[in-house]
Amino acid sequence: MPMIVRRLLRPLAGLAAVLAIAAPAAAETLRPHPKAVVELFTSQGCASCPPADALLSSLAGDADVIALAYHVDYWDYVGWPDTFGSSDNSNLQRSYAKGWNSSRIYTPQMVINGTKDVVGSRRNEVQTALDAAVLSLPVEINMTSHMLKIVVPPRPGDKDAVIWLVTYRDRAEVQIDSGENAGKSMIYTQVVTKRQLLGMWEAATGAQLKLPRDEVMDENSTGVAVLVQQDDNGLPGPIIGAAAYER
Repeated sequence: MPMIVRRLLRPLAGLAAVLAIAAPAAAETLRPHPKAVVELFTSQGCASCPPADALLSSLAGDADVIALAYHVDYWDYVGWPDTFGSSDNSNLQRSYAKGWNSSRIYTPQMVINGTKDVVGSRRNEVQTALDAAVLSLPVEINMTSHMLKIVVPPRPGDKDAVIWLVTYRDRAEVQIDSGENAGKSMIYTQVVTKRQLLGMWEAATGAQLKLPRDEVMDENSTGVAVLVQQDDNGLPGPIIGAAAYER
């Protein structure tokens, strides 16, 4: 290599090293004004669930959608205990059914804004539900290095609602060794890790909350969603506002 070329490459190589060191980490994402919260009830032991899991993954890339995957545990008897399965998730699904005066629960089930359920693998029906979806109540969240701040403005005349904090994991790969999906290596996204009641939103006065970041995000969670959801005698109703943060 000619001497003059080597001399030019040395400073360029140094500059590249500096840029590599100074490059910022992956950008954080805020979804401040989504039109829909999509809750998928799914299971690693359900043979018909993988298409719905894949559809939820694609919806998670839509800035207008907050996508959440609740893995249930009632399919565990088939021979594969879901590694993310939870009786709390199964009970949430049963609560939706009870609120709709239905005794039927199934997987894969997508619930749109707490009001409409769709078979999670039926892409056209899911898209039709999303086209009609709207979240009219603004929810402001701000995640700092130490604190999660939540502001939900008043809207006199509305029905009061509850505020839920839902943490989730954006991606996980699972090798399934038995059950209906035996032999498959599956990628799961938006896996709910915790669902916590924060308090009430009073329509007349609104709500402002502050939570330590360390208490909100744990090592298994990469995202947090705040949902404002109406409640009917302890049963989940319509989700009227939401926002999400992802690191």
